[in-house]
Amino acid sequence: MEMGLGQLAELSEGMSLPEFRKVVTQEHINLYAEASRDFNPIHIDEDFAKKTPLGGTIAHGMLILAYVSQMMSAAFGRSWLAEGKLTVRFKTPARPGDTITVSGRISKIEKSEGQTSIHCDVLCRNQNGESVITGETKVRVEK
Repeated sequence: MEMGLGQLAELSEGMSLPEFRKVVTQEHINLYAEASRDFNPIHIDEDFAKKTPLGGTIAHGMLILAYVSQMMSAAFGRSWLAEGKLTVRFKTPARPGDTITVSGRISKIEKSEGQTSIHCDVLCRNQNGESVITGETKVRVEK
């Protein structure tokens, strides 16, 4: 088992996942647009985006979700990649220049025959403390 949090026996409810920060840049957003083929002007056309109620470009929601997956991969390794599930709510857009802090906490550990399911609450917030994404994850690991 490959887990950044240590061995399964050491995990407990309430334990925090390794937190990290990412600065969102327009370059990251543009590169994500290329990779995803999502060229909606709200993401990549600053002149267009300034005229919308959002007042400027915003990051793709899936770009910010990738940060959650990165945190979960660091914590649970291949178990997250093979067995991870994610349910989220988008709260407020992430914008170029935002510093996104990604954090998580183990909310429940369920043990059954041959495997353990670890449930986590996850949060992405900007530098102003506003929630960008909230959600829950579930990852199954072998005992």
